[in-house]
Amino acid sequence: MRAIRTLLPLTLATLLIGARAAPPGYSEADFTRVPKLDAHVHANRDAPDFLRIATKDGFELLSINVDYPDFPPLPVQAAIAYKMHAAAPNRFHFATTFSMHGFGAPDWTARAERQVDAGLAHGAVAVKVWKNIGMIARDTAGKRVFLDDPRFDPIMAHLQQRGVPLIAHQGEPKNCWLPLDQMTTDNDRTYFRDHPEYYMYKHPNEPRYEQLMAARDRFVARHPKLAFDGAHMASLEWSVDELARFLDRYPNAVVDLAARMTQVQVQSNANRAKVRAFFLRYQDRLMYGTDLTDSPPDPHARAQNPPATNDFAGEADRTWRSDWRYLATPLSQHVGAIRADAPGLALPRPVIDKIYYRNARRFFHLGG
Repeated sequence: MRAIRTLLPLTLATLLIGARAAPPGYSEADFTRVPKLDAHVHANRDAPDFLRIATKDGFELLSINVDYPDFPPLPVQAAIAYKMHAAAPNRFHFATTFSMHGFGAPDWTARAERQVDAGLAHGAVAVKVWKNIGMIARDTAGKRVFLDDPRFDPIMAHLQQRGVPLIAHQGEPKNCWLPLDQMTTDNDRTYFRDHPEYYMYKHPNEPRYEQLMAARDRFVARHPKLAFDGAHMASLEWSVDELARFLDRYPNAVVDLAARMTQVQVQSNANRAKVRAFFLRYQDRLMYGTDLTDSPPDPHARAQNPPATNDFAGEADRTWRSDWRYLATPLSQHVGAIRADAPGLALPRPVIDKIYYRNARRFFHLGG
């Protein structure tokens, strides 16, 4: 009994020493001093605002050019990216893209490769494909085009040979196929209400969510050596369990968190321990991103997700600080899009460093 009495204080002392030795998590005060990289933004305006607030808040940026009709034409997006990267090459990175116009024509592959190579020559670190593949684009014969179409194989081989990652936005949040009153977040309700052409609940003859995910999965499986970034949590934002299964099946894939934080918060409010365990387990496969979009002022512009604003720098700062509070600290905050308070995940410092910086630097071959 005496030995047991002696052991108990020693064990307690050891635990206390271990607890003191464990590195503390980050606080809100650490936000600006920790290196960070927002791996999913859109700089569509030739202006210094984005870089200025990114510098102030300690961010590098990865701006993604997109074949999207609500954005400036692709040549304009490219010119802005080239200029901003040349002005701040260590802080402003960008992904190029190609047009789907004329897909299926004999010269389409050569034209797409020329567009890609032009972007890479100016410093692009990745190539983006958008949800128009699967949801909008048709070939020259009028047939809907999906990502697993073998006619994409030559350009994907071109990327793989050059070691260039692919960023793929396929499908939409699962909310897109639900009635407005069954959606889980108000930001999705606003976006799909104002973009009815992308609101698939209103288009029952269009491809279903499951079809788009299956086509994406077949594509990833067919290109196992292509570095693949599933934008927007690979459109599996509604379930960390489903996203875990995706990451387990495809070791060449990572995902970014852009514009899907509210869906994560819905899940962590239901089961914080499970969501936190997901971030810990897949800490090497997740990259921070927001989808912040700095576009020219347009009084007729429709809602974006995140919303457009007349105070872009302020919106960027608020978004970044809110996400930091949620991911890096235990503090709670009210999240209007889910009409609830969301306690923070308080992820350990090494995990935050990976998600916010090191994973993207490694995946996009930026060093570090």
